[in-house]
Amino acid sequence: MLKEVLLPDLGEGIESADVSEILVSAGDSVSIDDIFLVLESDKASMEIPAENNGKVKEVFVKAGDRVKTGSPLISLEVSSDVEPSIKPEVKEDKEDKEEPTFEKKEVNIEDKPETSSDKTFASPGVRKLSRELDIDLSGVSATGLKGRITKEDLHKYIKLKMSQGGGFSAQNFPKVDFSKWGNIEEKPLTKIQKITGERLQQAWQIIPHVTQFDEADISILNSIREKEKEEGLKNNIKVTFLPFIIMAAIKALKEFPVFNSSLNHDQDSLIIKKYYNIGIAIDTPTGLVVPVIKDADKKSILDLSKELMDLSDRARNKKLKPEELSGGSFTISSLGGIGGTNFTPIINPPEVAIMGISKSVWKPVYNNKTKEIIPTLTMPFSLSYDHRVIDGAIGASFTSFFASTVLEGSIFK
Repeated sequence: MLKEVLLPDLGEGIESADVSEILVSAGDSVSIDDIFLVLESDKASMEIPAENNGKVKEVFVKAGDRVKTGSPLISLEVSSDVEPSIKPEVKEDKEDKEEPTFEKKEVNIEDKPETSSDKTFASPGVRKLSRELDIDLSGVSATGLKGRITKEDLHKYIKLKMSQGGGFSAQNFPKVDFSKWGNIEEKPLTKIQKITGERLQQAWQIIPHVTQFDEADISILNSIREKEKEEGLKNNIKVTFLPFIIMAAIKALKEFPVFNSSLNHDQDSLIIKKYYNIGIAIDTPTGLVVPVIKDADKKSILDLSKELMDLSDRARNKKLKPEELSGGSFTISSLGGIGGTNFTPIINPPEVAIMGISKSVWKPVYNNKTKEIIPTLTMPFSLSYDHRVIDGAIGASFTSFFASTVLEGSIFK
């Protein structure tokens, strides 16, 4: 029996809809509840399911067509071996009232040809979300009724991709011939630059960054450092500001443990770390690397200075061990020796925060107590954090606490 599938009444005064997807073609076998096509109107999105088992004889529409209520969509040759889920209205022939007999046929499932009915099935909401995120639903595991992909399935797929560091199909930049405007030189990226670039791009796309900027008075710290420098020279150790910054950051991390944490694999709980392994971003001729100072809270200024010298030297000579590049709980990126007033450091996953240090400058600062303008050595710094975990109020509290710790200077003595 040949049956035409018509566009049903969509309700709410909707007289027409656009065909967004066609999931079958002529010759395909379909089962009850298989989806023929997906329609979208100004108000809603809906799927047109099969009400009978059968074979698609003809498809009357194509993707992009606008169809009106009652318009034929598909011609279906209904199978006679299975009773339809919704019985069509049949005009009874008065001359022939005999009940038709049906011959049952055994179907070997293994011999059934693969058709578009084997394609993925999902609700309009799930399909819309997948299109917005450019996700191929064929790669999503379905747990819904009759093999349908649910929103939960899609969310699990997204979380899995994020945990694996994989993004969705990114738009490529258009190919440009720069030589038509002048002489050029093309230099291939180093392996480190490629790896670092990919990780930074993923971090920027996945993590909702917030960056706060502040300043710290390091006048007292500078005086303490001068004394430590003398001690360091006796042991051929170069003492910079960085070990002091590490020490002050650790005190702030202990005060605000959320900054020393990571989201768990399912991103539904927070793992607070009781250790303080500080990653230090180091620029090398081949690219950026981030070796980690393990148990930094248990080390003195001279110990930290010595380890920083060693890690920096081996990083630039490509002699770092793999275990020295992992296990960090918080990262510091310092451009203090180069320049700049402020910058936005990108979080190093799976960490949730990173501190950026800029070049210190002397500033005239008004002292409200003495009513004097005092030359002050000021260090600009920034703090980027994962807004899924940390809000602005605690971010500002962290930067204020860090600045106060540096100003007070007692932990360095």
